[in-house]
Amino acid sequence: MLLHPFARHLLAASLATALVSTPTAVLAQSSSPDQQQTSGTQQHNGQYQMPGEPPPAQNQAPTQAPNQDQSAPEAGGPGGDSGVIALPKKNPAESAPPPPPPPPVVKNPKGLENFSLRVNVPVVTVDIGVLLQKTHEFVPNLKEENFRIFEDGKPQEIVSFGRIQAPITAVLLCEFAANNYWFIYDMRNAAYSFAQQLHPDDYVAVATFDMHTHILTDFTQDKRLVYESLNSLQIPGFNETNTFDAFYETLDRLSRVDGRKYVIFIGSGIDTFSKINLDKIMQKIKSTPNVTIYAVSTGQTARLTGNARGGMFGAHEIDYLQADNELRTFAGMTGGKAYFPRFEGEMPEIFRDINSAIRNQYAVSYRPTNAKEDGTYRKIRVELVNNEGKPLQMQDEKHHNLKYDVIARDGYKARQEVE
Repeated sequence: MLLHPFARHLLAASLATALVSTPTAVLAQSSSPDQQQTSGTQQHNGQYQMPGEPPPAQNQAPTQAPNQDQSAPEAGGPGGDSGVIALPKKNPAESAPPPPPPPPVVKNPKGLENFSLRVNVPVVTVDIGVLLQKTHEFVPNLKEENFRIFEDGKPQEIVSFGRIQAPITAVLLCEFAANNYWFIYDMRNAAYSFAQQLHPDDYVAVATFDMHTHILTDFTQDKRLVYESLNSLQIPGFNETNTFDAFYETLDRLSRVDGRKYVIFIGSGIDTFSKINLDKIMQKIKSTPNVTIYAVSTGQTARLTGNARGGMFGAHEIDYLQADNELRTFAGMTGGKAYFPRFEGEMPEIFRDINSAIRNQYAVSYRPTNAKEDGTYRKIRVELVNNEGKPLQMQDEKHHNLKYDVIARDGYKARQEVE
């Protein structure tokens, strides 16, 4: 077959090019690492770089060989990995730490079953004052063995005992109504006598009542505010004396005050128009803890003079006697005392007696044997005994027997289970 001269020239040039390029490619693949370094070429991630050329990007995917297996080996490693080391894939079940061993099972002895026990034993604290009847002096140096406490007639075991002498927190509750001048006069004298015997660390609030209860000053340690509140009393607004309502409101406010509290009531005790009846105020007194009431009756001199002359008080003497009994009851229920002074000069002595009873007391605590939380009212009785368990006898320097009074709250209301 005859070729054109130009075709023969083109075929000869192609063969010459093929013969020149083939040995270069073969040498590049078969040369050793030393030979590659002498030839000036560098290898990066399986690619070659000629001198003077920038290195390829590190995140560039390597060129995959045509005959490489696309499936991942069973031992692990990414598919198409051209590296010399293949990391084995981890089994998800092997990556989590083994669970801790179960706790040992403790078995109860034979015949003993599982049970739960909840114990809620209250502690009742009784403040006890022991005063001589003649001098109204506090009797010191008594010991725990001298006290016996009974709850609903059953003896109780004393768990703590001590003598307290602390500042007082008291409300001075005064009757200020347009009923009679002598009642107001006695009230002022009694209130001033009480204020004069206050200590710097005492807290006192002053309130008056007629048809309504009025707070003149809140709890304060400033004795001047007490005097200013008493001096501010000018003309009463009503002639009603709602004693039960005044007691109820005062006790309701004191229930939100912590600690031992006292109500110093100064008034006639007559109740004329209260919304609260006698039964409700009795329940309120029983349900209000840590409150002691001391009552100072007013108008005793006017009542005696009026009865002797056949005046206006004679027709209402039964009402006044009933009011006296109610004051005695209110005070006795809380461990306090009621006083009925007939002369102005008795006031300082009365309030010295009250201060002595308030500031010097024995605190006796016990856990009641009746642990039921039924909300019932439990009666308390306190007795003084000697070392032989017999009633305690007191004598003066001349070995004369001395009579004394044991002043304590007559009971308390048990805690309700739903409270």
